[in-house]
Amino acid sequence: MLKPGSIAVVGAAETTELGVIPGLSQLGLHLDAALNAMADAGLKPSDIDGVATAGEDVWTVANMLGIAPKWVDGTNVGGCSYMLHVRHAAAAIDAGLCTTVLITHGESGRSQVGRAGYAGSPASLFGQFEGPYGVTAAPSMFTIPVLRYLKETGSEVEDLARVAVIQREWAQMNPRAFAKKPLTVDDVMAEAPICWPFSKSLICLVTDGGGALILTSAERAKDFPTRPVYILGTGESTENPNISQMEDFTSSRAFRMSGKAAFESSGITHGEVDHLMIYDAMAHLPLYGLGDLGFCKPDEAKDFFRERRTAPGGALPMNTNGGGLSYMHSGMYGMYALQESVRQMRGIAPAQVEGAKISVCHGVGRMFTAAGTIVFGNDV
Repeated sequence: MLKPGSIAVVGAAETTELGVIPGLSQLGLHLDAALNAMADAGLKPSDIDGVATAGEDVWTVANMLGIAPKWVDGTNVGGCSYMLHVRHAAAAIDAGLCTTVLITHGESGRSQVGRAGYAGSPASLFGQFEGPYGVTAAPSMFTIPVLRYLKETGSEVEDLARVAVIQREWAQMNPRAFAKKPLTVDDVMAEAPICWPFSKSLICLVTDGGGALILTSAERAKDFPTRPVYILGTGESTENPNISQMEDFTSSRAFRMSGKAAFESSGITHGEVDHLMIYDAMAHLPLYGLGDLGFCKPDEAKDFFRERRTAPGGALPMNTNGGGLSYMHSGMYGMYALQESVRQMRGIAPAQVEGAKISVCHGVGRMFTAAGTIVFGNDV
């Protein structure tokens, strides 16, 4: 098993612009983010011998940057792909397969420039058992489990609204956030439903952007200009690709397994976590994440928002960039969650959590189908 703290992030950056970027294609966003991360770490393409990416072919990204990799990873399990890339890259570096890995993301979610379309094949499980019945996008897929979750846990639609409202508060502290207009629970509840119980503010943004990370060994990390952010633990898992056939509508098996592996491999306790990122493509996911990662029982997650424990000044600051609901969501949000965890561990986040030493970053992919969890620390 990988020794906690033996691998570190030494480069981290997002695209030069975020939000609406019609002048760059999807591939261009990957490259912009990659060049920014290399500048952050003080590296040249010739210094990198491992590349991982999703959304674009890994060979295209490597070739365009002039990198001749000894190790590649094209794992694509949706928005949490980048959490898995971090895990796989750490293992590859530890095994001596490469020394320095670049992980890239770029997506023209809003402008749709050079972006490949996604459609479930009629031969796929989705194409056979869900698509024909009108389940076509995230809002119509997530309604299936979230309504059961609300009923079983005693939660209300207002609790979903509180998630969006608190994350908007964090976004107002972030100059790069896409949505900063003040938001109240009453505002959310007054919105017209898009697909019950979701209204506009309970659904992620649609934006353009990208990000990139660079990993190397902790021993080498001391020689870089940036403050190293160490990988303490990792986890990943999947479950049924059809949301209608989840093991349990009120809990994600993939979340539970990924989170358990990350905590066990890091050796930390939940009480040691100073900062938390839970992928929020929709407002219910942080509720699921709190329970499935073990921070509380499922029916207690709503209380974290009712009592403002995740809000600015709360005991467990969460989604401090504003999340996918208010900061940024180009389609595969995991990279932006990782970037915020790294910023917090470096001590440079716009809404910095004072004295934060451990950050847990959890992502979801293809609705509830996949999960990845990374535990970061800034000391070993």
